[in-house]
Amino acid sequence: MIRYSLRCENAHEFEGWFSESADFDRQVASGFLTCPTCHSASISKLLMAPSVSTARKKSEMQTVAMDAMRREAFQKMKEAVASIKANSEDVGTKFPEEARKIHYGEADARGIIGQATFDEAEALLEEGIEIAALPTFPDEAN
Repeated sequence: MIRYSLRCENAHEFEGWFSESADFDRQVASGFLTCPTCHSASISKLLMAPSVSTARKKSEMQTVAMDAMRREAFQKMKEAVASIKANSEDVGTKFPEEARKIHYGEADARGIIGQATFDEAEALLEEGIEIAALPTFPDEAN
């Protein structure tokens, strides 16, 4: 995973995690990446020191200190994601198919979560189907 420090056109700073550098470019180009504060799609990378991943134990991984405001915001974000997951049906890899059925009235309207490739998510957005990516938090990885 690659972590970028990002800033929107309104000077809001936040982090983004990407599986490869091309993911950032694709998400910006498609408008899929937006500022969590103001929802602007005009996003740029900030200068940052490189972070090289090694085969260290989890206990030796680099950590980030958060001030009280960021810690509280991070906790609220985790709670919101947990609430979405608890109140949604997990349709797994059938997410694009189920999202279309709901959007076009072929299935009952309900909250769903699942997996979609970048191309599948982009196609759903182009069809006018409202979706959002849920973040994976560091303590949920692996």
